[in-house]
Amino acid sequence: MKSLAKTVLALGLVGCAVVMNSPLVAVAEDDSGWYVGVSAGQSRAIIDEARITSNLLGGGVTTTSIVDDNRDIGYKIFGGYQYNEYLSLESGYFDLGKFGYTATTATPNAGTLTGKLKLRGLNLDLVGALPLTEKLSALGRFGGTYTQTRDNFTTTGALAVADPNPTKRAWNYKFGAGLEYDIFKAFSVRLEAERYRINDAAGNRGDIDLISGGLVYRFGTSTPTLREEVSEPEPQRVAVAPPAPKLVTLKKVAFSADALFVYGSATINPAGKQDLDELAEDLKHTNFNVIIVTGHADRIGSDAFNMELSRSRADTVKAYLVDTAGVPANKIEATGVGESDPVTKPGECKGELTKQTTKDTAMRLKACLAPDRRVEVEVAATEKW
Repeated sequence: MKSLAKTVLALGLVGCAVVMNSPLVAVAEDDSGWYVGVSAGQSRAIIDEARITSNLLGGGVTTTSIVDDNRDIGYKIFGGYQYNEYLSLESGYFDLGKFGYTATTATPNAGTLTGKLKLRGLNLDLVGALPLTEKLSALGRFGGTYTQTRDNFTTTGALAVADPNPTKRAWNYKFGAGLEYDIFKAFSVRLEAERYRINDAAGNRGDIDLISGGLVYRFGTSTPTLREEVSEPEPQRVAVAPPAPKLVTLKKVAFSADALFVYGSATINPAGKQDLDELAEDLKHTNFNVIIVTGHADRIGSDAFNMELSRSRADTVKAYLVDTAGVPANKIEATGVGESDPVTKPGECKGELTKQTTKDTAMRLKACLAPDRRVEVEVAATEKW
């Protein structure tokens, strides 16, 4: 079990390190939310026979043998909140099962002493996750428990017990490690190994290990059915429309958003008006059918913020061309695509913005992602032009 403790400690340290460096500004919406789950499996108590023998000997009773009943079925019902991809807070109810032993004693106190132990309680854990693949993550947890321990002692022969049914409630700690695999966005399966530290009602301390498998359900996510995944849409009869006129691109210009706008807004910089004025003047001498204005953002910030910012910037450029170049509003299409179509390659600009990011690191990241922050203007005409 020492190897388990080392594994849990390593996972816990890795999980904390990842959380400290995870993005606090650009957390994806589906990385957070409430979840519930249930697990069950094999529980095993570590019974301290040496201590039992010593306690009996202190009362003048000599043991000849001890038979352990140290395995049972345990389960837990839990719920939690996932703050981001790497960190969750989880609480629940657990029942570790029943355990016991039977000690046979020698004369003059010949007989047997049977001790039974039942444990159940509540827990609160900090759970760290380390993604291994897109769907598989390693888990490490550490937390506290409030456990109710009920003992029951029965004897035969000349033995007697002063308090045969002691009960104790106590705070203690637990830790564990495991794996979680996402079947769908809403459903995951877990395999975990946990150690619970307990105090029994007779003054003994020990450990109970639980190896369990379980199912986790996450709220706020859609789960595809098997029919949706494998079925094909039935063919439908539709009216055949005449093909749309083919557009030919006459001009396509990409403006740097850093040059056109104040950072993080759709307000035009005075210096950026010159580029738009040159385009407006050129349009006055161009025969076109449509102008398509597309706003783009980088990956810094939330998806919703980047989408709204890219739309607002496209609308601002459209309004400027309508007012300055006299382009009819119905000939300009403005849209925003957020961070979905970057110019930079995956892995080219490493790092994220967090509260711990230094100013120099933040500036380098923003500069590296500058090509993604842009507004593209495409001027097109039909082939008849």
